[in-house]
Amino acid sequence: MAQFLLETVWLVPLYALIGGLLAVPWSPGIIRKTGPRPAGYVNLVMTFLAFVHSAIALQATWNHPPQEVFIHWLSTAGLDLTIAVELSSISVGALVVISGLNLLAQIYAIGYMEMDWGWGRFYSLLGLFEAGLCALALCNNLFFSYVILEVLTLGTYLLVGLWFSQPLVVTGARDAFLTKRVGDLFLLIGVLGLWPLAGTWDYNELAVWAKTAEVDPTVISLVGLALIAGPMGKCAQFPLHLWLDEAMEGPVPSTILRNSVVVASGAWVLIKLQPVLTLSPLVSTVMVAIGAVTAIGASLIAIAQIDVKRCQSYSVSAYMGLVFIAVGTQQDDAALLLVLTHALSAALLVMSTGGVIWNSISQDVTQLGGLWSRRPISGLAFIIGTLGLIGFPPLGSFWALMKLADGLWETQPWLVGIVIAVNALTAVSLAREFGLIFGGKPKQMSERSPEVHWPMVLPMVILFGFVLHLPLVLQSLSLLPDWANLNKDVALLLIWSSIFGCSVGGVIYLGNIPKPVRLPWKGLQDLLAYDFYTPKLYRLTIIFSVAQLAKFADMVDRFVVDGIVNFVGLFSLLGGEGLKYSTSGQTQTYAFTVLLGVGLLGAWVTWPYWGVQFLELMF
Repeated sequence: MAQFLLETVWLVPLYALIGGLLAVPWSPGIIRKTGPRPAGYVNLVMTFLAFVHSAIALQATWNHPPQEVFIHWLSTAGLDLTIAVELSSISVGALVVISGLNLLAQIYAIGYMEMDWGWGRFYSLLGLFEAGLCALALCNNLFFSYVILEVLTLGTYLLVGLWFSQPLVVTGARDAFLTKRVGDLFLLIGVLGLWPLAGTWDYNELAVWAKTAEVDPTVISLVGLALIAGPMGKCAQFPLHLWLDEAMEGPVPSTILRNSVVVASGAWVLIKLQPVLTLSPLVSTVMVAIGAVTAIGASLIAIAQIDVKRCQSYSVSAYMGLVFIAVGTQQDDAALLLVLTHALSAALLVMSTGGVIWNSISQDVTQLGGLWSRRPISGLAFIIGTLGLIGFPPLGSFWALMKLADGLWETQPWLVGIVIAVNALTAVSLAREFGLIFGGKPKQMSERSPEVHWPMVLPMVILFGFVLHLPLVLQSLSLLPDWANLNKDVALLLIWSSIFGCSVGGVIYLGNIPKPVRLPWKGLQDLLAYDFYTPKLYRLTIIFSVAQLAKFADMVDRFVVDGIVNFVGLFSLLGGEGLKYSTSGQTQTYAFTVLLGVGLLGAWVTWPYWGVQFLELMF
């Protein structure tokens, strides 16, 4: 049974796709009598089947070599587009995580969107997202990975714009779509540029080719930089990080997936391409630099935000920056472990704060407070999500950060400092959020804010338990690093940075220090609060340039293109009107006109010959 499910695990993306298609009739209201709720239940059943299928198949892959299934699609003119599907413990495990988190997000959405009539559209798009992510996890071909990423970009636009009657939602969906398109465009250039060099898009064949490849350093550097531009956009790395903040205008249940596994889609492609990217030291250096800048910058920005969604979105960017550092330093195992532990903890944090947003009607942390006594389950979930995200033993992220820092200790110790700093800053940020939301006294927006109902509590508690037991799961699968072989100094630095960050945040935001807290230098506070003025920089450079280019194109279109067309039309109109009054009805007049025209045409055609003869006679 398990072997059969393994051989057919490539069908798992179809479960979610079928569920999304079955929900379509409720979206435009073709089915009205039942209301929109059956659309959610249909998707829930199909996602549950996908989870069970992939979970059973995972057992059959363990301690077995990866298998590859080829689906021939198109072969013409020397171009072979074959869909390669990899069946390995990593890819099938990714299916379990994706389908499991989507199952919990869909249960959560039943409570969160209880009174919303957009169920059909929302669940259809969730099905599209799950299908795309599962297909990406299985796909072993760069070209088709790019196609899937494009589908996910479209899905992001549609899902963020679910409540399209709100202007901010429309703006957020548009900005998120356009920002990701910048990275996708460069990724397409890199995908097409890699084909003449390697002659393949299969990840396994690319890894084999990269071992003995002899290519021009400039060419492979340009191709590599283009290839990392796509993951930069997907993982919300500087300067393509603004889309994740804009995407927070969408419903919270979709944010559960976006903050956990959608942002990791770029990291997945990046890890697969790691053998190719290491061919250029410049590309590896750029990846590390981008990851370091984003990790430190986003951690600092998160501390200065008052919107709880923005706080969490910048923490996501920071941890994806650590993934970029891991891939840039050839630590793929640490990168995969970071992606897994971050996904579970980030999803739990979104569930905890999403319930607060749902019945407090505010996501401004300065308007909340005193919710610990009223919402103990949400508060405990936030604490466990925080401890699971930072380097706090024995929870998951401690081992992921430990594996990354331990691998950097001997070769690039300055990067260990960045990992420690990001861990401490994230601890400060999350402790600040907890203090402002759950600590202190109730305020106007939180005085009547009871615990959410069971459809939102149930997935939160399930994920709560899984985050706590993740180390045991990893240990049973032999995925935890051996404690005896780890650097104890690095472990102590991580632990003390977590304690320091949580202590600083707790003393400031759970103590009697007056709030809001102001930095001594207002310029620094504004710099962090306004995202290092990146949006303003975008408006002054890219947006201004595109606007001016659009105005110039409009002027050329109206005054040059339209002007020529209008001139020809006006000339024809005036010529026709003039000819209308010159007609006499006499045959000899028409014949004379025709002969005159033919004569003039002949004179014009033969001018180079008789003109020269005439000039010779004259001079």
